[in-house]
Amino acid sequence: MAPKQQSSNGMSTAYPHMAPSKKAPLAISAVGVVIILVLIFTSTSADSALSVSGLSNSAKSAAKHIPQPKLPHLPALNIHSPFRTVHEPPVQKNSTSGEAKWFSDWKWLNPFSSSITLDEDRSVLPPLKTRPHIYTYYDPNLKSDEDTREAENKLLLIWRRAWWAQGFKPVILSRAEATNNPLYESLQGQELDPALEAEIMRWLAWGHMGTGILANWLILPMGPHDDNLLSYLRRGQYPKLTRYESLSTGLFSGDHESIKAALSQILSSPGLSTSKSFLEAIPDQALFSVDPKPSSIAFYDSSTLTSTYKPVADAIMLSRSTGLLSLAGLITHHLHTTFQSTFTSGLTILVPQPYQTTTLALPALALANALIACPGSPIPYSCPPNNPKCRQCSSSPPLDITFSSSYTNSTTMYTIGVIPHSYTHALLLAKQKILTIRYVRRSMERDPWVNAVTLETMGKDIGGSARIVGFKEKAASEWGSRSSAWGLAEVDWDWRDLEWHFGFELSAHNTSDNAKNSKEVETRNRGMEKLLAGLEEAKQPTKQDIGEQKELLTTGKDVVNKESKEKMQDVVEAWNLVDTEAWRFVRAFNARARVERLKWEEEEKGFIGGEDKGEGWGKWFERD
Repeated sequence: MAPKQQSSNGMSTAYPHMAPSKKAPLAISAVGVVIILVLIFTSTSADSALSVSGLSNSAKSAAKHIPQPKLPHLPALNIHSPFRTVHEPPVQKNSTSGEAKWFSDWKWLNPFSSSITLDEDRSVLPPLKTRPHIYTYYDPNLKSDEDTREAENKLLLIWRRAWWAQGFKPVILSRAEATNNPLYESLQGQELDPALEAEIMRWLAWGHMGTGILANWLILPMGPHDDNLLSYLRRGQYPKLTRYESLSTGLFSGDHESIKAALSQILSSPGLSTSKSFLEAIPDQALFSVDPKPSSIAFYDSSTLTSTYKPVADAIMLSRSTGLLSLAGLITHHLHTTFQSTFTSGLTILVPQPYQTTTLALPALALANALIACPGSPIPYSCPPNNPKCRQCSSSPPLDITFSSSYTNSTTMYTIGVIPHSYTHALLLAKQKILTIRYVRRSMERDPWVNAVTLETMGKDIGGSARIVGFKEKAASEWGSRSSAWGLAEVDWDWRDLEWHFGFELSAHNTSDNAKNSKEVETRNRGMEKLLAGLEEAKQPTKQDIGEQKELLTTGKDVVNKESKEKMQDVVEAWNLVDTEAWRFVRAFNARARVERLKWEEEEKGFIGGEDKGEGWGKWFERD
């Protein structure tokens, strides 16, 4: 290795010594300048603050002289809780009856109505279906005696009730509507056959009203609710003028324009004066669409009475009033027979917890006995003219009445249910007149009634929200409401309302708890014996048990029907939300049906045709 070089001063030249930098004095000077500036700014910060403060005070003083706009005074907004108050939906017209309140809406299958109405006492019901108009024409003979007029009025009542039960709005027209038709002037001065003139007047009255159905008042619906023709007519849309085979001029449907066209043709027909019937007088038969003979419509015209029901036809020939009353009995018998022919599997009465609530079955049993009974008839072994092979009530064993704790979905089984308020139900289950919060919370099952009646169709693992929806469908859907009847344990059943629901008279067979004659009491007792026979012998309630149940039911009625609620009623309702919802739903559904009918009767009171408007109309409605 080469030796390291050394400089003259003895230091190695491999690592030469670095000479001091010429920029060092400049760096020292910069540091000094920074220190001086910091000292200067620190010393003047207080003065600067005073200057800014003075400027701010000056600005404030100047702002006082600037004009300010005058703003309106607004109330203070509650921003602490913006969702504190919620608007309730507007109350609909005719939506209350006594304590019952309802709101018609497509959301009716929501489990709890209060989530929509924001009112725990107002139930959400399915929208009320529009009832299409069905018209008949009645022009009484003023020369007829009072008995005849009474018999005709009874037949008109039967006609109205039967069509109402099938979902229509029956309206009775008269000469007043016919003479208000502008085409009536074309009829004046013409010499026509009396039967033809009466038929034209009938059409003039129909034309005055417009679109709808025109029926003879001896045309009645006798078929199941879901019959094709009845379902079509309930839609209320009749694009063609239609008549039906074998019914002659008994039934028509059409819109306003087609009715007007038919009237114009017949009134301008050259052969009008020589025609004997309405159909004969129409020049263009293509104006009508002719449908096949309907299977659900019965027509009791003179030819049918003569050929099929001769005893009634003979009675009319001997005495019109007596014969028409006989005809009324025959029609009522056939309407009742039609019901029995529809529900061939019989009737089932819902009795959840039958050992503790046996007495709740009494009103349902009374209705069931009335429905399976054979009404009086001038021809007991007869069938409706549209169904000659019906199930004859008089020659067949009575329909079976069964008892069940749960309802079933059957198109041939009619269901009758009596639903107690959750408070009344709690009294019956506890077998005591006084309830305590301790008992409700520790010993009472939640919603025992709905759980029981939906057990067969929904099983054990479904929650209360789904069960109440299933119950509402059974009670109020299109198919459910036609195959079941529901009442409240705390409210006496109105038999007139039931007759308008079924479409035929039931009062003659009322075997309710108020029954007086021995035959009715015997019938009721037989049903109760059958109910008890279905229970385990060791657990069958004794007469004393049933007497105690009646006392508890009376206590429940007194509490539930009070104007102001008791504290324990609120407690029980809160514990049984689903049962309480079901009870309120049935209460509202029945009340709305009654209000709808009474409102319609009120609207029709002023239109009575040839009778005195101050007195005669009452005969067309049932009196309380």
